[in-house]
Amino acid sequence: MGERSFKEALASGELGLKVGMEFHQMLDTREKLFCSCPTELRHGSPDFTFVRRLRPTMSELGEVDPAALFEFKKGRRYVYECFSDVTCLVEMDEEPPHELNREALEVALTIALMLNSRPVDEIHVMRKIVIDGSNTTGFQRTALIALGGYVDVLGKRVPIQTVCLEEDAARKVGEEGDKVIFRLDRLGIPLIEIATAPAINSPEEAELVAYRIGQLLRITGRVKRGIGTIRQDLNVSIRGGAKVEIKGVQKLELIGKIVEYEALRQYNLLRIRDELRERGARPEEVREEFVDVTDVFKGTKSRVLRRVVSRGGVVMAVRLPKFKGLLGREIQPGRRLGTELADRARFYAGVGGIFHSDELPGYGISREEVEEVARRVGAGELDAFALVAAESEEQAEEALKAVVERAREAIVGVPEETRAPNPDGTTRFSRPRPGAARMYPETDIRPIRVTREMLERIRCQLPEKPERKLERFVKVYGLSRELAERMVMSYYLDLFERIVEELKVPATVVATTLENTFRSLRREGYPIDSIEEEKVVGVFRALAEGRISKEAIPEVLKYLSKEPEATVEDAIAELGLTRLSVNELRAIVREVISEHRERVLSLGERAYGLLMGRVMSRVRGRIDGRVVSEVVKEELAEFLRRASGGGGASG
Repeated sequence: MGERSFKEALASGELGLKVGMEFHQMLDTREKLFCSCPTELRHGSPDFTFVRRLRPTMSELGEVDPAALFEFKKGRRYVYECFSDVTCLVEMDEEPPHELNREALEVALTIALMLNSRPVDEIHVMRKIVIDGSNTTGFQRTALIALGGYVDVLGKRVPIQTVCLEEDAARKVGEEGDKVIFRLDRLGIPLIEIATAPAINSPEEAELVAYRIGQLLRITGRVKRGIGTIRQDLNVSIRGGAKVEIKGVQKLELIGKIVEYEALRQYNLLRIRDELRERGARPEEVREEFVDVTDVFKGTKSRVLRRVVSRGGVVMAVRLPKFKGLLGREIQPGRRLGTELADRARFYAGVGGIFHSDELPGYGISREEVEEVARRVGAGELDAFALVAAESEEQAEEALKAVVERAREAIVGVPEETRAPNPDGTTRFSRPRPGAARMYPETDIRPIRVTREMLERIRCQLPEKPERKLERFVKVYGLSRELAERMVMSYYLDLFERIVEELKVPATVVATTLENTFRSLRREGYPIDSIEEEKVVGVFRALAEGRISKEAIPEVLKYLSKEPEATVEDAIAELGLTRLSVNELRAIVREVISEHRERVLSLGERAYGLLMGRVMSRVRGRIDGRVVSEVVKEELAEFLRRASGGGGASG
């Protein structure tokens, strides 16, 4: 690639970027996928709990899934919190699953047809091994609904590979030592999975595909909203790199950045690989030869190492041949090759991290201590070393084994693995990629025939297409074309239509609030996305009923975002936003004029701006600004008329 920058190579397509995406969206159905429990999440203390341990088993081919084995080796116990009204014996794996939810199936088929996919003739539920504790059974039930299809973005047709219907997992609510706590209210909620082909070739395209599929999902009006209701998995690779899966991206606006940063990571890892090879590095030279260097740090000024040593722990080191200067090489913003080694040590051994020679001396570790460790491990001029502090020799060795394995992979290139997103768009190691031998039939659920009559009935009820919706928003709702286009693409599309249709609130007010006000409040740091949908509807209901003015909407939303237990009525009362009558407003305007009498007499009609500012500071959010303007003009004119009649007014 020569001296060309990463950005240039990415933009030109020279990197060979390929992205495939999997969308997981909760469906808004009355019941869960395999039982009659409602699809609602619960807060507060659970009604009861139980504990399980899970272990992997061999497939019919005698193979054990590596991801399942990885989770099993952590030796964890899983505590499940249950609520009697949303949890039954099916979620607890004490009763066989019921038949597949027909309502969920019809919603999934609707979405499949909107994606131009071909529904299968017969639906068979399968079991997919998952033993991270998120399913009490040790597997997730999933069913293939349709094959093929496409979405169009920027004149390009992006193929859809599969559309599946599956049960959502339990939600993780905490960890305590070797104990992981899950809540079973979410387990079993219907989830649609849409997988694209790896035909996306830029970060911008990935983001557009995400928005397009998200738009189609929302147009159905049958998907849930809120944090955690939609999750994306990204499969990213570049030429010479590897297929890396990034799981659990919840924010659509992060997708482009995550794709770019993963491409950057693989690009930099390949450059590091090339440099290692130029130095003559070979994987077999990175050996599991661990040296106990605890005595070197008995008088250390490093608080981390001093604390471990004082508690009877150990400090161990390993030589990394030919790695000098490369462990500190940045591969993503704020993340280095050494960070990748530390990630592995954390996940495989549970240590807090590692130190490596490229960042030392530092962290209280002196130059003399660094030189002594280098001598102990036999580090040469081009060699680096990694250092780990642990409670036991066994834990330290497990951590360094993970470091050695990752260092060997660095010489080979980019490892295939599963990663998790960080809030800034970078990623971290999560677990090995799952193997292929983890799917097998679910014998407790009967297959379902997809009949021609069923499909024809669904086709006749397909939602309005985005293009027609856009025209209706302009012609019927009176939105500007720009605002209408934004609304059709909006995350809040179905909520917008519901509010306008049910409450008859001016469409422009609703659209502006959902698109502009929400964005502004989010930028100001308000957790606006945490507000429940019904509360957002409640805010507009208060507007429709005349209990608040449109100017009050931002203040009510701010309050609700900060006080999740509060109601709309609580917000109105606490903020003192009870709507003013026109007579009450007139009294306030007259009072303000009286307070500034001399200034008003001096300015005459030009006092309008002064009065508006003073009055609005008292009544903002309690009455429409246009009404305030009209009343101020009327009262100012009346005051000046009377003053003039008395001979004391100035023009």
